[in-house]
Amino acid sequence: MKLFDVYPLFDINIVRGKGCHVWDDKGQEYLDLYGGHAVISIGHAHPIYINKVYAQLQQLGFYSNSVINRLQVELAERLGRICGYDDYQLFLINSGAEANENALKLASFHTGRTRILSCEKAFHGRTSLAVEVTNNPKIIAPVNDNGHVTYLPLNDLEAWERELAKGDVCAVMLECIQGVGGIRLATPEFAQGLAAACKKYGAVLICDEIQCGYGRSGKFFAHQWLGIRPDLITVAKGIANGFPMGAVLISPEFQPVYGQLGTTFGGNHLACAAALAVLEVMEQENLVENARIVGDHLMEELRKVRCEDIKEKGTSVIEDVRGRGLMIGIDLSIPHKEPRARLIHEEHVFTGCAGTNTLRLLPPLCLSISEADAFIYKFKKIIGR
Repeated sequence: MKLFDVYPLFDINIVRGKGCHVWDDKGQEYLDLYGGHAVISIGHAHPIYINKVYAQLQQLGFYSNSVINRLQVELAERLGRICGYDDYQLFLINSGAEANENALKLASFHTGRTRILSCEKAFHGRTSLAVEVTNNPKIIAPVNDNGHVTYLPLNDLEAWERELAKGDVCAVMLECIQGVGGIRLATPEFAQGLAAACKKYGAVLICDEIQCGYGRSGKFFAHQWLGIRPDLITVAKGIANGFPMGAVLISPEFQPVYGQLGTTFGGNHLACAAALAVLEVMEQENLVENARIVGDHLMEELRKVRCEDIKEKGTSVIEDVRGRGLMIGIDLSIPHKEPRARLIHEEHVFTGCAGTNTLRLLPPLCLSISEADAFIYKFKKIIGR
């Protein structure tokens, strides 16, 4: 048997990681500014993480959701306190797509409706409902294309209010910082107006915090920059630092019903141990604040490079820099393919990308100022500074 070939791969075999660095099978070290699609939150191979997962594995790796799991209770209590939603309820699953599937299902149960509003350039996952609210027809199979979704421009409040006023909207799905869409930020005015319109017309507001949440933006959730409080919040990626896990944070307005939602593996003992380790490290090392400080520094330095280019040459390869915390987009005047490849093969730095011209930075939240400066130095070499 061979692998189903759906991933375009770099010819690099990563075998080891530590903090914000990874090594390939030839011993080459790389600075990791992508964190495996924003998954590595507290850094590779953190000792607290390793010890907690190992200790749990020695006791019990898995049992089903037919019995009490005190680790789930501990995780819900600790997460609620840290993120500011201790009055919400927690449902644990295995991935971001599953989190969004279950959030949309809850919204439909709650409202009795089926229509969903989603953003242009949105990405919410690849499973049935999650892919339908993803604005990419190339990955929506005919069986997923069920006409539930209307896509609207981010920050065009009038367009969203017009659709909500029709009275048939089940849910609004929002990434407060679009990831795959190119690090596009919702404005406070738009988010607050949208939240008010959802309340007025009886729609459920879902914030997809799978990529932009869990401290990455410099607050625990990206929507906390915007002054809103969603009905449902979906998380995954950084929640367990690479162990497969997702979750839905659920407003107290939603009443649980036995059998309404379910999962085999979700909230298993190992996943909970990993997630508890992540929260412990985030608190001990002030990683949310670190994401804000280092992210601000990175964006400031990148903007300086752009200004210096324009001053000296009248133009710059860097067209725009935007983001919050350690979720940063660098728009280039050229396709990202060549500079991204050169960063990997010549300067040994992993970055991500979006669209055709945007480099995406999603490093572990423990990235230091010195590591950020090392990236700036290497990036300047690539763009000819």
